[in-house]
Amino acid sequence: MRNYVKQLIKSKFVRNVAVVASGTAGAQAIGVAFSPIITRLYGPDAFGVLGTFAAMLAVITPLAALSYPIAIVLPKKDVDALGLVKLSLGIALTSSFLVALFLLGFKDSIVNAFNLQAVESFILLLPVAMLFSACLAIATQWVIRKKLFKLQAKVAVLQALLMNGGKAGIGLLAPLASVLVVFATLGSALQASMLYRGIRKKRADTVVDAGWDASETQATYKTLAFRHRDFAYYRTPQVFLNAVSQSMPVLMLASFFGPAVAGFYSLGKMVLGVPSTLIGQSVASVFYPRINEAAHAGENTRQLMLKATLALAAVGIVPYGIVIVFGPWLFSFVFGDEWELAGVYAQWLALWSYFGFMNRPSVGAIPVLSLQRFFLIYEVASVALRALSLFLGFFIFESALMAIATFSIVSSGLNALLIVSTLMAAKKHDDSRRDHE
Repeated sequence: MRNYVKQLIKSKFVRNVAVVASGTAGAQAIGVAFSPIITRLYGPDAFGVLGTFAAMLAVITPLAALSYPIAIVLPKKDVDALGLVKLSLGIALTSSFLVALFLLGFKDSIVNAFNLQAVESFILLLPVAMLFSACLAIATQWVIRKKLFKLQAKVAVLQALLMNGGKAGIGLLAPLASVLVVFATLGSALQASMLYRGIRKKRADTVVDAGWDASETQATYKTLAFRHRDFAYYRTPQVFLNAVSQSMPVLMLASFFGPAVAGFYSLGKMVLGVPSTLIGQSVASVFYPRINEAAHAGENTRQLMLKATLALAAVGIVPYGIVIVFGPWLFSFVFGDEWELAGVYAQWLALWSYFGFMNRPSVGAIPVLSLQRFFLIYEVASVALRALSLFLGFFIFESALMAIATFSIVSSGLNALLIVSTLMAAKKHDDSRRDHE
């Protein structure tokens, strides 16, 4: 055991996870410190408007750059990765402009069709937020590719401080839903700009990188787009459908039960995202390039995935288990008595979040194992099953709590299925490689 611990400490993978996690921990600590203040200033209705806006943004954001930013990590040459950066940015600018035109023409019809009067004033901010989100995705994937994890950690802390401080400060004078929505829109732009400045500084402090050397022959944008077309063909619809399934509860709660109920759900989901962001996302950021290297080097990818998954399963029991047992009491104590119902919702959401926490290595391995097509088929089935679970709660039981409970149970089972399926695919990949050696 002592030798195993020493190996873990010396492991570059573990050190990189620790660096990312430290920055994320600082950002989350800042968010947690400000949360009791912000929730008391703005209230459930304002959080419901924010949650609805965020859900709509999550649905359209995958269309921004057609998932090409995710491919930035994969090319062996930096010059091709830089070409993907430019390609992604061009697609994002075009798609955001088209979405803006669409919303200008059909805003009233969309609001009336989905009963979204609460966010009508903010709908035209969606294409702006969509573009900023794409810029953040592009900057983040370049940071992951170059393994600038210290930069990622520093930016996460600074962005959290500025954003939460701004919400609290302005909330003392004008605790309006519009403040939360504007901060949600600008947050990605702020974080992306800080990452970009850090990348430029890192480049200036080192020898010229091959990715920035204009003398190298760069593949055309058309060639890069075709070479990584599975991201546009399969990953984009998958991410879009996943966003739809993730956003369905918020949009339906807001539509059928009002913004306050959507606010309770949104806060519960936000709190449960803390361990996922703190550890799960940190592992995912480091695991993606690590398993890509392992696949190129002929290592055992299944064993690598299994270790990471089991480690997350062990770590996640504590935070999610506490919420399952003490959810209502915790929420009312930390955020105020009016948020107790959010704790009740969180008890069920914790089950879903736990399995989502565990599947981070599986999701990270999908592009490396060329499972994009499978992932799309899986997501189509997932959306159908999750929609059915919400239908049972809303229309048969006529209960927001039952809708959230059935949705969480079905989602947990789907995440477990994804983990098993990707582990089996990794084993098949390893066996195929050994057969060709």
